[in-house]
Amino acid sequence: MSGKSGSWLGLYLLVGSVWGCSFLFIALGNQFLTPVGVGFWRLALGGLPLLILSLLQRRKLPTGLRAYGLLFVVSIFMNSVPSALFAYAEQHVTSSFAGIMNATTPIATVLMILSVFREEKPSRKVLAGLGVGLLGVLTVLSVWNGLGDNNPAAVLALIGAVTLYGIGGPFARRYLPSLKLDPQVQVAIQVLVACLTLAPFYLAGPLVTATPTITELGGMLLLGVVGTGFTYIWYYQLMAVAGSAIANSVTYLSPVVAVLVGSLLLHESVTWNQILGGAIVILGAAISQGRLDGLLARISGRK
Repeated sequence: MSGKSGSWLGLYLLVGSVWGCSFLFIALGNQFLTPVGVGFWRLALGGLPLLILSLLQRRKLPTGLRAYGLLFVVSIFMNSVPSALFAYAEQHVTSSFAGIMNATTPIATVLMILSVFREEKPSRKVLAGLGVGLLGVLTVLSVWNGLGDNNPAAVLALIGAVTLYGIGGPFARRYLPSLKLDPQVQVAIQVLVACLTLAPFYLAGPLVTATPTITELGGMLLLGVVGTGFTYIWYYQLMAVAGSAIANSVTYLSPVVAVLVGSLLLHESVTWNQILGGAIVILGAAISQGRLDGLLARISGRK
C-alpha cells in the first residue's frame, strides 16, 4: 500500500500546502466577513461543488435519520464550530500562530482517546509524547510571560477548536464506518450540514463587514472550494496510495507552510518560541503516534 514515494509525494505536498495556506485564506476572509461568515462561506463553497459532482457521478447519498444525525454530530466537532473559532482567533493572532496551534490536533486526539473514548491504555510512549507536546504548546504560548502578546480569548478559541477536532476524529472513526458512505459523499454532506448549522447565526448578523477586494474573494474561494472541499478527496487518494500513516503525517507539514506563507505574504512576525514550540509539538505528536519507534529502536539497539 505504501508504494513508491514518487507516486504519492506530489499529493502529499499538495494536501499539506493547501491546508497550510488555509490560515492565510482565513485571514483574507476576515477582512470582509464576520468569523461566522468566514465559516459559513468556506463550508458552502467546499460542500456544494462536491455534492454537485457526487450527483453527476450518481454516487449514493446517505439515507435515514441516523446517518444524518451522526454526520451532524461530526460536523459540529470537525467543521461548523471550529471554522468559526479559527476565524475569530485570527482576528487577534497571526495566521502563523493559528497554524502552529492547529498542529496540536494529534495531541488533542490522543488525549481524547485516552480520557473520553478509552480505546487504549496509556503506554509510556504515549505519555511521553503527550508530555513533549504539551511542553511545546507552553513554549508556543511563551507561558513564562503569562501569554506573552497573545490575546487570551483567541488562545482559548484555538484550544477549543483543536479540542473539538480531538473529539471529532475518534468519534467519526468509531461511528461513521458503519454507514459505509463514499468518502466524497461523506465530506460533501458533512460540510453542508455544518454550513446549514451556521446559516442562522450568519444571517442574524452583517453579511459583509467591508467591500472585498479581488484578492480577498479569491482567498475565500480557495479556502472553500479547494481547502475545505477537494483537498479531502486528494487526502483520501493519498491514504489509498501511501497508507494512513503517511497520509496522517501531513499535519506536520501544514504548520510549516502556514508559518512560511504568513511571514512571506502577510509579513507576519514569527518569534523564536513559536518556531521552537511548533517543532516540539510536532515531535511530541510523532512520539505519541509511534512514528519514531523505528528510530528509537535502532538507537536503543546500538546501546
